[in-house]
Amino acid sequence: MIHLISDLHLSPEHPEVFHQFDSYLWGLNAGEDLYILGDLFEYWLGDDAVGFLGHGEAQRLLRSLSDRGVRIFFLSGNRDFLLGEKFADECGIQLIADEHILKVGQRKVLLMHGDSLCTDDLAHQKFRAMVRSPGWQKTFLDKSIAERDGLAKLARYRSEDGKAQKSMEIMDVNPQAVREAIAHHDVEMLIHGHTHRPAIHQVECPGSAYRLVLGDWTPEPSWIRLNEEGVVLAFSDTVQRLDF
Repeated sequence: MIHLISDLHLSPEHPEVFHQFDSYLWGLNAGEDLYILGDLFEYWLGDDAVGFLGHGEAQRLLRSLSDRGVRIFFLSGNRDFLLGEKFADECGIQLIADEHILKVGQRKVLLMHGDSLCTDDLAHQKFRAMVRSPGWQKTFLDKSIAERDGLAKLARYRSEDGKAQKSMEIMDVNPQAVREAIAHHDVEMLIHGHTHRPAIHQVECPGSAYRLVLGDWTPEPSWIRLNEEGVVLAFSDTVQRLDF
C-alpha cells in the first residue's frame, strides 16, 4: 500500500497536529510506502536548526517509522524547501524532486507539492523562483539561525498579509497548468497538496485524467491510500474513492 500526505505544517504551537501525526504513523506497516508531498513543517531554517524549531520529536518519530520498515519519501513544499540531506539521513528519508513519477502497476502517477501550478499567483511564483535558486539558499544558510528565523518570520507575515488581498481563484491551481503538467508527463493521475482544497477532479487534457488534492490537517488528518486497485482520499468526515 502507498500512503500520501501533505500540509501538516507541524509547529510547537499546534501540538494537536503532531499527536494526530503520531497516531497516523502507527497505523502504517512494514513494507508500505509513505510519500510526504511538502509542507510537513510550518517553516524550515536549515537542517542545523531542528532543535531551535522544536522538531526533535518529529525527527525521532520519522526515524522510528523508517526503522519499522516503512519507506519514507519526501517532496519539499513552499514552507520546507530547505529541508536537506542531513535531516533526511537522520530520519531514513529519501528526498524526491517535485514532479516525481510514481509507478503503480502499469500506471504512472505524477506527484507534486502543487504551488508551481498556481501560475495566476504571480507574486508567489516570483518568490518561489528566488528562494529555490542555489545562490539565494547559500546566502540564507550562511546566516546565523537567529537571523534566518527573523527573515523567515518576516516572509511569513508578508505572505499571510498578501493572502488577505488575493482572491481564492488566484491562489488555486491554474487549469491550463494542470493540463500541461499531465500532458508533459503523459500520466493519468496527478496528486498534489498546497491549496488545502481536498477533492477528486476529472481533467480533460485530451483524454481523461484525474487530479487528486490532499487537504491540510486542521482540524482532522487528510490522507490518500493508493494501490493497483484504486485510490481513497480522506479529509474531515469525508472519504472519496476512485476504482481503477
